[in-house]
Amino acid sequence: MERPVPGGLRGEKEEEEEEERVLVSEHHWRPCPTARRRVRGCLEWVKRQLFRVGEDWYFLFILGVLMATISFTMDIIVARLHGAHRWLYREIGDIGVLKYLSWTLYPMALAAFSTGFSQSITPHSGGSGIPELKTILMGVVLEDYLAIQNFGAKVVGLTCTLSCGSTVFLGKVGPYVHLSAMAADYLGKMRTTVMREYENKFKQHEMLVAAQAVGVATVFGAPISGEDIPNPTLNTPKPCPDPFPRFSRGAFQHRGDVSPLCRAGLLARLLCRHLRRLHVSDPGQTIAAVFKSDLKIDFPFDLLETFFFLIVGTICGIVACAYLFCQRWMMVAVKKNRLTAKLLATDKPVYTVLVVLLLASITFPPGLGQFMASRLTMKEYLTSLFDNRTWGLLALNASEVAKPEGLWQEWDHPSVTIYGTLTFFLLMKFWMLILATTLPLPAGYFMPIFIYGAAIGRLIGEVVALLFPRGLYSEGPLRPIIPAGYALAGAAAFSGSVTHAVSTALLVCEATGHLGHVLPTVLAVLVANAISQKNQPSFYDAGIIVKKLPYLPPIRSRHIASYRVVVEEFMERRVVALAKGDGFQEVLMALDASADAEYPVVESTESPTLVGTVSRSQLVTFLQSHEHPQAPQGEKLAIMGTLGDDCAIEPLMLQFSPWTSLHQAYHLFQLLKLQRVFVTCSGELVGTVSRVELRRAIEDLANPK
Repeated sequence: MERPVPGGLRGEKEEEEEEERVLVSEHHWRPCPTARRRVRGCLEWVKRQLFRVGEDWYFLFILGVLMATISFTMDIIVARLHGAHRWLYREIGDIGVLKYLSWTLYPMALAAFSTGFSQSITPHSGGSGIPELKTILMGVVLEDYLAIQNFGAKVVGLTCTLSCGSTVFLGKVGPYVHLSAMAADYLGKMRTTVMREYENKFKQHEMLVAAQAVGVATVFGAPISGEDIPNPTLNTPKPCPDPFPRFSRGAFQHRGDVSPLCRAGLLARLLCRHLRRLHVSDPGQTIAAVFKSDLKIDFPFDLLETFFFLIVGTICGIVACAYLFCQRWMMVAVKKNRLTAKLLATDKPVYTVLVVLLLASITFPPGLGQFMASRLTMKEYLTSLFDNRTWGLLALNASEVAKPEGLWQEWDHPSVTIYGTLTFFLLMKFWMLILATTLPLPAGYFMPIFIYGAAIGRLIGEVVALLFPRGLYSEGPLRPIIPAGYALAGAAAFSGSVTHAVSTALLVCEATGHLGHVLPTVLAVLVANAISQKNQPSFYDAGIIVKKLPYLPPIRSRHIASYRVVVEEFMERRVVALAKGDGFQEVLMALDASADAEYPVVESTESPTLVGTVSRSQLVTFLQSHEHPQAPQGEKLAIMGTLGDDCAIEPLMLQFSPWTSLHQAYHLFQLLKLQRVFVTCSGELVGTVSRVELRRAIEDLANPK
């Protein structure tokens, strides 16, 4: 006779039997179990093979394809919008008022929309973004600056800014580097999710460095200099002795100290160059320089011309110092002036409209614009300045003047000649570019100074060609002066001196596809950098100073006094420290006395030997889990313990000696992204050095009292 089963047990047993029937049924009715196992095994094998080279390659490949595609799309849209502006100006007719309105209202509307749209979404969209990126790369956290929500606002705003053309005279490089950094930051977070790993700050930093190089290389189509330029410009440490370390190690060999991310970055940037040159005039040519030149390479320059190239570098360095000083003064003056400060605080589009109206009125072609080739676009400016022909000789030849295809004719005015137009262009664009840098819209400033330097070099080259029509040797074969070579040297020297980057010499060779003038170009860049670095901070460092970002200023010109200043002279001697035997009361007093993220732990109060650090979060947990000495008996949580028994003390990997030099401390902070380092003497804690003390010491060194 069956014994009755209780209701509850019967229900559980029936549920288990039903679950078994479902599992057996699903297993039984799944088709082709053997084939499915083989497919699953093949997919696992493919995954293992793909990730043998490192998953970083694929994320950098995605970054390169994404940024190249966006850049190519932006270029097409900008070309269409600028073509529409030219068509409107041409179809208006000869009515002066309508031509003036069509010339000014079009860029005003685009610039106002760029400012209003981007600023309404995020306040971080204005400017180039390089000063903030330099700060982030030094280990400082800027909230929401790399948020992917800002990506669309920056893309739309930058497209509208570039569509204004040479009227506003702004470029693309800086904002595109910011866009690339935002995309890289998002891909880095996606990589962490996909690979199911913990967040790696070191790999995130590498991703940002590679992204900045991708941004430069995408704009200029220069994979080698695109990798090397961000290092001096953004002050990213590069402890490698060879001149092109990441390129040589990435492309030709493998060493243990090279991250796969650096090698993947080169692959992505090479892909950027291929994708960016999809639209070329020659169907058989798949890769072309962005600013293709036809310079002769059989005899590019005479050895005696090196003296004139050094003059180009000297002039570019002096003009760069004046430009950097005036630009920094203008940024401060705009913030201090009541009217402009109020407009920038409440009505940014109104300020943009007023500035663009002034710039467009000056560049109006029937007016002053006819003396500065204002009808040319930014790319046409460089193409004309890199023209292989000597303009002074072409202007004397009536048959050459009759050619309708020469862009150089925009520089040839009957009343002032090419020398007058180039000089007037340099004088006017000097202050117009400084004024344009105050606009609160997404814009780059590298391309304008690149063009400005090319104009300086072109003017000097034309003057040299006028003084020596047969070359520097009057006898022998004809070896004429090539002014375009001076334009190359001027573009690299001025842009390099403004940004404190030497790699612009390589950039100009890659962007034009011409290597004949690489030696004099390098000499001009070195001379210009020596002058500017001695006297002025770089353009992006000036932005950091004006915006008061937390950033370490550079030690100018390897200041020899930085070796004589030691840590003992500027360290903070008052340090809140804890002993291993401290209890509740001492920990509570330490947390109230300081808001530091970590606290040094010494052996004991009598013997202050530094043993490690403990985080603030652990100290808070320690207080929450232990009793207060004066707490009532009913509120006691646990027995009284000590810090050394209940908290994990992290050992220190780096300590400063009181006799460590300022120069050594500065480079260690830069290289290791340090925020604070403790100072010990014979193992005993005597002080601490943070970025605040280090910055104060550098400023005192640069400006002694």
